[in-house]
Amino acid sequence: METKQLFPTEEVTLPSKGLIYPPENPLSKGVLEMKYMTAKEEDILTNGSYIKNGIVIDKLLKSLIVTPINYNDIVIGDKNAIMIAARVLGYGKDYTFTLEDTEYTVDLTEIEDKELKEEYLLSKGQNEFEFMFPTIKKSVTFKILTHGDEKKIDSEVKGIKKAKKGESPEYSTRLKHMILSVDGDTERKTIREFVDTQLLARDARALRQYIKEIQPDVDLIFDLETEDGEKEVRVPIGITFFWPDSEL
Repeated sequence: METKQLFPTEEVTLPSKGLIYPPENPLSKGVLEMKYMTAKEEDILTNGSYIKNGIVIDKLLKSLIVTPINYNDIVIGDKNAIMIAARVLGYGKDYTFTLEDTEYTVDLTEIEDKELKEEYLLSKGQNEFEFMFPTIKKSVTFKILTHGDEKKIDSEVKGIKKAKKGESPEYSTRLKHMILSVDGDTERKTIREFVDTQLLARDARALRQYIKEIQPDVDLIFDLETEDGEKEVRVPIGITFFWPDSEL
């Protein structure tokens, strides 16, 4: 007997358009179904343990997503779009924040997706892209990081920091997880050695700029009137994003 859904839902469009996921993954449809926030989700938002451990937003989004997916599969830009949708469905489209002692209100439904273009992919349904480093002339394939990748990177970085006090290996660790091959060599040892000993800073910067250009995401830049006239402002997404009427 089919269980009747008792809560209203909405479809959320993903900036990746689903192009980055294999066809058997429900995320490949480019949309997912989310429910409106209820008292249950507010319990999640006020859970002190979740807040302390930095997992409160992920617990919230998992609770709101109706489409049966593996949450670890979601690329970060799609996750950002889901987070914006969750805030709109929970508390409405108006978001008020303070910047440099001035209060601003923006309409979150005006946020535009930075959509993934299929031409950038090596193959549709596969999270793989190609880049040629301009200085050392080596070719790499790489992927857009997923939520699962971010968890692994965070855990690895914490372990390195604990073992080697004073080291801060965030960026090199991210590169080692992101790069899939170097000149066709997919061995993880080769990739680690390449990042640690061969990758020049100028080439790493070029890769960062390329990823920023192509990766799917949401555009949080608004043109706002300030005391100095109109200027571009990046909307801050902090802890108060889901607590519009509270001071935490």
